[in-house]
Amino acid sequence: MSDALQHECGIALVRLLKPLEFYKEKYGTAFYGIQKMYLMMEKQHNRGQDGAGFASIKFDVEPGQRYISRVRSNASQPIQDVFAQINERINEEMTNHPEYANNVALQKENIPYLGELFLGHVRYGTFGKNSIESVHPFLRQSNWMHRNLILAGNFNMTNVKELFQNLIELGQHPKEMADTVTVMEKIGHFLDKEVMQLYQECKEMGLNKREASPVIADRLDIAKILNRSSKNLDGGYAMAGLLGHGDAFVFRDPAGIRPAYFYQDDEVVVVASERPVIQTVFNVPFESVQEIDPGSALIIKKGGAISMKQILTPIEKKACSFERIYFSRGSDAEIYQERKNLGKLILPSVLKAIDQDTDNTVFSYIPNTAETSFYGLVEAAQDFLNQRKNDYILKNRSTLTEQTLQELLKVKIRTEKVAIKDAKLRTFITEDSSRDDLVAHVYDVTYGVIKPTDNLVIIDDSIVRGTTLKMSIIKMMDRLKPKRIVIVSSAPQIRYPDCYGIDMAKLEGLVAFRAALALLKERNLYHIVDEVYAKCKAQENFKDAEVVNYVTAIYEPFTPEEISDKIAEMLSSPEINAEVKIIFQTVEDLHIACPKNLGDWYFTGDYPTPGGNRVVNRAFMNFYEGKDARAY
Repeated sequence: MSDALQHECGIALVRLLKPLEFYKEKYGTAFYGIQKMYLMMEKQHNRGQDGAGFASIKFDVEPGQRYISRVRSNASQPIQDVFAQINERINEEMTNHPEYANNVALQKENIPYLGELFLGHVRYGTFGKNSIESVHPFLRQSNWMHRNLILAGNFNMTNVKELFQNLIELGQHPKEMADTVTVMEKIGHFLDKEVMQLYQECKEMGLNKREASPVIADRLDIAKILNRSSKNLDGGYAMAGLLGHGDAFVFRDPAGIRPAYFYQDDEVVVVASERPVIQTVFNVPFESVQEIDPGSALIIKKGGAISMKQILTPIEKKACSFERIYFSRGSDAEIYQERKNLGKLILPSVLKAIDQDTDNTVFSYIPNTAETSFYGLVEAAQDFLNQRKNDYILKNRSTLTEQTLQELLKVKIRTEKVAIKDAKLRTFITEDSSRDDLVAHVYDVTYGVIKPTDNLVIIDDSIVRGTTLKMSIIKMMDRLKPKRIVIVSSAPQIRYPDCYGIDMAKLEGLVAFRAALALLKERNLYHIVDEVYAKCKAQENFKDAEVVNYVTAIYEPFTPEEISDKIAEMLSSPEINAEVKIIFQTVEDLHIACPKNLGDWYFTGDYPTPGGNRVVNRAFMNFYEGKDARAY
């Protein structure tokens, strides 16, 4: 993606189902779980670079022994920093105590981070500060083992203020309004209630408090706690939780917006935000890794029982399509093919833009996530060229000479690596014109491969704000002196803000929205902006379920092509000599390419939860009122 876009977090959970001695004997180390956690978090580095955290729980320890360990980092390389701290502590203990070397019991008793249950998180900060306090996992502490709650997640709630108010009405005094804290405290409240209810039952059975504790841990109904605490949640989420005594859960939103995958065998239960992470780290086949059902929780009891329980009634599945276009690792078999299909499906629009002239066209891509779509685009272009050759041969078979045939067969689709992303340039000069000049050099180009008669087609996975295109890419491509520059987005026009975890909170930051406003002004239709504002304002105090997305009216007077042409005009500039065209994927073809991830609200305004409509209207009102504020 040419525009920097903060997004998505990643979760990793490992539950060892055998005693630690088993892993020592089979794999040569009792630290097997920690090693796997490092690999799972590193394989999800693409999902979060602002912070990383790790937590572990030891089972069946004596009172007075530490059984929960946690380490978090917001360093420049947070995953490396987290595990450097862990390794340093482990190595220190092993060096100072040689007697631990082959004694797993002593290792478990004396070395932190070694345990049976692990939770990891990599973070992109879409909201709030990137302080260490914002880094997951979060910890809700208690002296009662089963009331300790560790929580980490990939989520964003649209109704944090409402959830915060609910906690106040329950008599709590939350320390902040962050959605992670709010959700954790809500789960914690119903965990406390469940514990108290079970204690009363134990008391009636004649058990004292110490005798009751293991009974409570065994009988805790995680599904019931999650059901009671999640009824008012509005957002996209995959959240993982650990209880101090050893229960664990991973809970997914009812629309399946945020992803969560799991694998289990007789040795481990594993959860991650992406399928290939589990495939690679545990060397298991594609079909062995399953999705957690939308609205359901994977629950792992301390005793080893594993179940999938429905917590909330699933609604129409709207899994985030950006996962397939950009966020997730392209090594997933399905995602790789889907990204290729995105490139193939957009070829007809590309051919139209270059007047079917593949002979005088060079195809390239913007590094690095668009590379797979580029392969699909080129394959489709090669098929087009082969068909053209085939038609020519059939039409001229009676007069075809060997020389003509050889010349015909030599014609190929021309592909080059034209755009080269330089190492991140530091914009240490604050004066605007100087900074702009630096930004313009984020990409470099390969000289000598473009002729003045050529079209240059360059594919990007998506275009959000258009800033890098305008300030860098188009200017650099124009230095090659092509006849025409065609920028191709494998994603549709991004028209609406996201509110489920992607950092697209402000309408005015979206180039498609700015293009629609420019067209409204040009065609004397700007009164629609005032009308939309009035409608949004009128439902400001409506319940979420009653709110309608009126912002769609901004785009209704125009075809997608008209908006694309206006974007091309806005992102070009007088000094550009080449003709500039911009092409976007259609929503229909996106759904054909990615049939399992139909969440498309940022393209269509069709939000999967009621809170989404409130957020988009709030974003529009902020724009109209000149407020530089987030809509949630």
